[in-house]
Amino acid sequence: MTTGTDSSAAPPATLDLWKAGLRSVPAEIWTRTGLRTLILADNDLTSVPSDIARLRNLHTLDLGHNALTRLPEQIGDLTGLTRCLYLHDNRLTELPATLGRLNRLGYLNIGENPLGQLPESLGAMTGLHELRAQHAALTGLPTSLGRLTGLRELWLRGNQLTGLPATVSGLHALRELELRENALPEIPEALRGLPLLRRLDLRGNKLRDVPHWLAGLPALEKLDLRWNSVDHDAAPLRALRERGCVVLA
Repeated sequence: MTTGTDSSAAPPATLDLWKAGLRSVPAEIWTRTGLRTLILADNDLTSVPSDIARLRNLHTLDLGHNALTRLPEQIGDLTGLTRCLYLHDNRLTELPATLGRLNRLGYLNIGENPLGQLPESLGAMTGLHELRAQHAALTGLPTSLGRLTGLRELWLRGNQLTGLPATVSGLHALRELELRENALPEIPEALRGLPLLRRLDLRGNKLRDVPHWLAGLPALEKLDLRWNSVDHDAAPLRALRERGCVVLA
């Protein structure tokens, strides 16, 4: 029988450096190739080196709440990322096309970055079930978005969207869609093809009319149209209320 610490024990699979006051990533981290979870959130990082490609066993990476202005293309080499990638609240103006290689990733948060647009390669991330891109200065979405057929939640609050690509009608697994505080002049017709959509948030857009097809969304449980100029008693809204859908207008 032995006592004391087993020097042969594997190093921890999680490294949490949240709010550690880091201005750069310590070089020794790149030797921790067995890491599964790496948390570098709430520091003062402005860049991440290409060495991150060494951490191929990561399933969760948190780089949120830093000052990153770019990501290395090698982030696309982290094909073991299956759970979460947090990139929110940085200063990113673009995302590398290589991000599309992360086709097993389930959750991606890229909100609160001045991105303006998203790469077409986003459509290759077919493992996504939740995508958050709030307050990202988006003026449009890539047509490839419709390839994310497993996506269940899409959060797009506080952008500059005036419409959605027609391919959004292919998001057949989508259950929750937040389009609050954009510049939509009408409810995008692409939404009529979403059979599982339960919650639709359209607050604070430029809507005036309610299309008749809205009442035909079979799974809709909550519709929020506040802070628009729609008729609160429009026929489609009455029909939705009659079947038990919560309508806020």
